[in-house]
Amino acid sequence: MKRYLLPLVLAGLLLAGAPAALAAAGDAFSPVRTYEGQFTDVGAGDWYYSNVKALYELGLTNGQGGADRFAPQGDLSVAEILTMAARLRSLYETGDCEAGPGESAGGQWYEPYVSYLQGLQVIGDEFEGAYGRPAARAEMAYVLARTLPEELFDPINQDIVAAGYERGLYITDVTGSTPYQQEILLLYEWGILDGADRTGSFCPNENIPRCQAAAMVTRLAYGSLRIRLDWELPPAYSKRGTAMADLVDSDGTFYAAPAPDAAQEIDANVRYMLSQGERRIVLHYPPDSLERETVDALTQAFLSAARLYVEQTYNNVLCSYSSRSGVVSINFSSSLYEISEVDRYREETMELAVAVHDGLWAAGDITQDMTDSEKARVYYTWICNHCRYDFASTDTSMSHSGYRAFAEGLAVCDGYTAAYNLLLKLEGIPCSTASTADHIWTVAELDGESVHIDTTWGDRTGSIAYQYFAMAEADSLARFA
Repeated sequence: MKRYLLPLVLAGLLLAGAPAALAAAGDAFSPVRTYEGQFTDVGAGDWYYSNVKALYELGLTNGQGGADRFAPQGDLSVAEILTMAARLRSLYETGDCEAGPGESAGGQWYEPYVSYLQGLQVIGDEFEGAYGRPAARAEMAYVLARTLPEELFDPINQDIVAAGYERGLYITDVTGSTPYQQEILLLYEWGILDGADRTGSFCPNENIPRCQAAAMVTRLAYGSLRIRLDWELPPAYSKRGTAMADLVDSDGTFYAAPAPDAAQEIDANVRYMLSQGERRIVLHYPPDSLERETVDALTQAFLSAARLYVEQTYNNVLCSYSSRSGVVSINFSSSLYEISEVDRYREETMELAVAVHDGLWAAGDITQDMTDSEKARVYYTWICNHCRYDFASTDTSMSHSGYRAFAEGLAVCDGYTAAYNLLLKLEGIPCSTASTADHIWTVAELDGESVHIDTTWGDRTGSIAYQYFAMAEADSLARFA
């Protein structure tokens, strides 16, 4: 299947109708006249000056309203986008902007252009009834990416776009649910777009100013104006940009009214919440069915489930409920931070963990050909070498957090375990926790085997005690029960 590319275009542009000579594939269009400062609202110092100048010289605009105005911040309607697309295609095919669409025989002014694009199968009837409203950027990308043949464009940014996008570092506001995702990405590949900020954001639902559209149109026409992206891409092993929510698997299942002893349903709800980057769960039971004992049991069950994901930083649960309505609200937080600080500490903890992960890969301590067990042992060694046990810790000490384990090298058992589990999950190694009333440690899946790992006790002997790495469950429970 052929792919097509064309960027966002100008609204309300009055075409000169002058013929344009066709050029080689690199530059499909040639100037037909000279720009001499006709637009008084476009200054030579404006970033888009050269683009508006080129657009005028192609004969694609005489301005908006008066001939001396370009209206660089004006919006584009759907009809104007379709008209521009049709004229561009006609200019390419025939050397005349109007030859393809032909003249209107009555009806709306844009109908010949819509019919022309429909005849070329650039569009169907998806815009029926929407011609007068402002076009969203995603809609512009869809229409115009299908207007010209793909052989006019070289995929100069294909590799960097693929790497940056697939790793979640760039164009993060375009997802699988974004309309016309593939057409948008093509614009980046072909050097038509570089984004609105340092992460290449596209802003798919926003309208586009005419000045930005002018830049995109002229990059279409002239290969020399296309952008070679210089995005900074960390090595393939890097986990930069990973969020806490990315570390939790959920198939989207959520149980509206789990019983307090339904451990799997409660765990599914916690995983769903964490995977969404949220910290509140709302349950719905039949009205007048809840008793205080049930709510207390639910609170304890959800707290126990949260301890399985100790790296997520949540160690506190507050439950409120209405017996009359049957609604139960379970809110997760940390006893170590103020509510307003939770997100900041989670983000900073992740950044510190990523720095450790990436540093070990960069140093060659972890390599692609290592087994999960070998990688987990490297992280075990790092934790034991870089942390010390905080014998002065209190219940509210930051030593209970993975953050302090990374930032200051000081921790108690839940801090050790949170930091270690975070590193394992960045490596893609499944893990959770096992615990007693006063201790917690890691349970991990290493090369198909479930093992218990206690970094806290591994660091308690003055040298690294590897007998606490990859223990059998029976040995672990016998030691710590």
